[in-house]
Amino acid sequence: MSGAVEQHHSQRLSLRRRVFEVVESGREDDFLSRLFDGFLIVLILLNVMAFAAETVAEMHAKWHREFYLFELFSVAIFTLEYVVRIWAGVEVPFLQRMPAWKARLKFASRPFLIIDLLAILPFYLSFLFPFFDLRVLRLFRVLRFLKLARYSPALHTLMKVMSNERRALMGALILTLTMLLFASTGIYFIEKDVLDTQFSSVPAAAWWAIATLTTVGYGDITPVTPLGKIFGSMVMIVGLGLFALPIAIISTGFAQESSRRDFVVTWSLLSRIPLFSQLNAKSIAELMNFLQAHSYPPHWEVIRAQDPGDSMYFIASGEVLIERLESSVTLHSGDFFGEIAMIDQVPYEFTYSTLVHTKILELSRDDYMRLCRAQPEICDHIGAVAVARQFARDRGHVEPSGLDKR
Repeated sequence: MSGAVEQHHSQRLSLRRRVFEVVESGREDDFLSRLFDGFLIVLILLNVMAFAAETVAEMHAKWHREFYLFELFSVAIFTLEYVVRIWAGVEVPFLQRMPAWKARLKFASRPFLIIDLLAILPFYLSFLFPFFDLRVLRLFRVLRFLKLARYSPALHTLMKVMSNERRALMGALILTLTMLLFASTGIYFIEKDVLDTQFSSVPAAAWWAIATLTTVGYGDITPVTPLGKIFGSMVMIVGLGLFALPIAIISTGFAQESSRRDFVVTWSLLSRIPLFSQLNAKSIAELMNFLQAHSYPPHWEVIRAQDPGDSMYFIASGEVLIERLESSVTLHSGDFFGEIAMIDQVPYEFTYSTLVHTKILELSRDDYMRLCRAQPEICDHIGAVAVARQFARDRGHVEPSGLDKR
């Protein structure tokens, strides 16, 4: 009896692991994963189109029943997707050490899962509170479009940039609000004594300040005194530079982040690398900021022998061949290499080439040093592995994975 229970439990765990691979891994060599992602992308796009079409009175009058049925179908699919993701979320290696309920709660707090919840929540709130007019909450249906960020490196990169540059953007916002208050107050004191003035108070002048700082200049409120016009001209000039500041912050951050990412680095992607499986969620989130993602075609030389040892590499998917004089060794998904050369700052000893289409995560020495300051336990972990491999190499032993070399 106990054997049957154990077998059932093992099958359930195996099923959950497979479900996690399908819904979270995004592996190109997994047909079900690609089918799942493609289906959701098409459904999200159709939802956005249906939301826009439903606002056309003629189309709503003619197709309102079809729109409603499509909404029911979409909510059912998105709800099932959300529940399945939460259920399978405990398969993330660094969440497996937590109780199941806590691991799922931690997983549900991820930005993408919050977006998934907000995309379906208005539908259920309308049933829970039928006596309230919650039609305004239907605006949250537009959030379904943000679900595409899970599948789009560009949208994912933009969200990452907004998060990374939040302090600089907050500083730009404070500067903008300060200038807005200064412009509103200045024009109020200059124009307040004019007959039938439109600048009767600082709040009343705020609309003019916003239109002028943004250089929109509607012209519905304008200063009439010479000093007011001079002051308004100065505000326009300042506005040109002021609103260029957040644009420059975002564009620079986007360019830098795009150069680091050929594909999206996610929790599920890092979970394929055993070295990271013992790290907690905070450490993983910190680590993701330092990794550069590269996608290489078959037979591409990632490292040439005698190149400066300035980075270490993690194989997210694919295979890498180490070309040695006496023999060749193949590395697979989850393996990593180059850490000894990077730490010791010596040239790489061998050439590393891809055998198939391969996704590789690079950690440069500069980023490694910054990571050590931010999360020293990660560097201690990498350093311990490097020391063990160097010890095995000095003793003439070769590890089963063939990772004893630089």
